[in-house]
Amino acid sequence: MPVLILTESELRQCVDSNREALAAVENAFTALAHGKVEMPPIMHLEVSDHNGDVDIKSAYVRGLEHFAVKLGSGFFDNVKRGLPSSSAMMVLLSAETGICTAVLLDNGYLTDLRTGLAGAVAAKHLAPESVSTVGVVGTGAQARYQVRSLKLVREFDRLLVFGRNPGRLSAYIEAMRKHLGVDTQRAQSIRELVTESDLVVTTTPSTQALIRAAWLHPGLHITAMGSDLGGKQELEPQVLVGADLLVCDRQSQCATMGELQHAIAAGLISREAGVVELGLITSGQHPGRSSADQITVCDLTGTGVQDTAIAVLAFTRAQALGLGTKIEI
Repeated sequence: MPVLILTESELRQCVDSNREALAAVENAFTALAHGKVEMPPIMHLEVSDHNGDVDIKSAYVRGLEHFAVKLGSGFFDNVKRGLPSSSAMMVLLSAETGICTAVLLDNGYLTDLRTGLAGAVAAKHLAPESVSTVGVVGTGAQARYQVRSLKLVREFDRLLVFGRNPGRLSAYIEAMRKHLGVDTQRAQSIRELVTESDLVVTTTPSTQALIRAAWLHPGLHITAMGSDLGGKQELEPQVLVGADLLVCDRQSQCATMGELQHAIAAGLISREAGVVELGLITSGQHPGRSSADQITVCDLTGTGVQDTAIAVLAFTRAQALGLGTKIEI
């Protein structure tokens, strides 16, 4: 039986932050809302002896010929070794036989891509139609992928960024000016960034609130994607309560590892509260933003259905381009 092996460089030739990939991720959320997805809870493994952890995500989407199982790791002492702190790979299985069809050695590229595209899906339905200034908290990979993908759904001419590492901050500003042609500036504080922006994206591994409810203003949209594990936090719990519309990718996940966990712990929102899932909006079952003055917040933790969507698209494109190496097993 042949198995297709695809490297990161080959996968980068197959998929990128474009409208085709955006549609694949958006359709994945819609399938989730229509009950066409089997998606188990995330399996989380702590490797505490080496300051690391591994998450396994997967989802089967009815109608697709394949589904993905993703292994994503974070080993945070790797920086001292000159190695990346995060990595991932995906295995594509036949939905009919369960036999391995492809191994996608993407080094986390597909995860970065689908996460950025999910932010764009959220902005498409929740951000104000007219966006002048975007604010980004953080200067890592997602600070780049989120803004690149955002350009697919909203035009903006000013980007504010807040980061604690001066070198990474300067590099980020230079890269965004070059690749997006957007006036990119350093924000002196997170408060300044929030109050001057129409749309804010938080992309950090913070374990304490960075954004306060007192800084919210009419028309603001916030996408918070950094909190994807118990204990992580970027938003003050009152921010979620102060939103006119609170959206999450998967309520059950967000209740334990997203921003929602802290609002529940504080007694501000009940675990049974009817938080709107993003798929209800992409499928047309909920209108999303309904006025220019609404304050909207989207809590993204990353779902297995996004992984299957981007993996299937990458595999399909690789086949069409004749990429990869086939091995017999």
